[in-house]
Amino acid sequence: MTIALSLSLRMRPITAQDNAAIAAVIRRVSAEFGLTADKGNLDNLFQLYNQPNSAYWVIEYDGEVVGGGGVAPLQEGEADVCELQKMYFLPVLRGKGLARQLALQALDFARQKGFRRCYLETTSTLTQAIALYRKLGFEHIPHAMGNTGHGDCEVTMLKQL
Repeated sequence: MTIALSLSLRMRPITAQDNAAIAAVIRRVSAEFGLTADKGNLDNLFQLYNQPNSAYWVIEYDGEVVGGGGVAPLQEGEADVCELQKMYFLPVLRGKGLARQLALQALDFARQKGFRRCYLETTSTLTQAIALYRKLGFEHIPHAMGNTGHGDCEVTMLKQL
C-alpha cells in the first residue's frame, strides 16, 4: 500500500530499484551517528524483505528515497516474534512523525501476519529512536533474542502485539 503523506512525500513498499538508494541512506545515517556500517546485506533489501511475513517501506521526498524501515520474522527466534528492522531516516524527515507512522504500519502488518510480539535492537546513542519506541509500547528487556547479528546494539526492547 502506498500512502501519500503530502504532495512531495510518500511511503510505499520497497522495490528492487530502491536497493542502492536505501543502502546509501542507511550508510549515511550510520556514519552521521558514528555507528559501524550495518553488517547485513544492505545492497539487496528488496530481496531480503520480499519473503513471507516480511515487509519494508521506503519514504520518498520529491521522488528521492530518504528513509525506510521494515519488519521480518526474528531469525532463530520464537515463531510468534518479529523484529522491527532498519529504521533509518535522513535529517529532512526527522521530527515529522514519519518514523512513528512507519513503525505503526509495520506493527499492524506484523499483527496481520499472526505475530504476537515485536523485538528490536538499537544503540543508546539513538535517544530519539528509543524515546519513540517507548511511546509505542516497547519495553527494555535484559537480553538479546534470536540471531540478529547486531552485536553493536546494546539496547534490546520487546512489545506485545
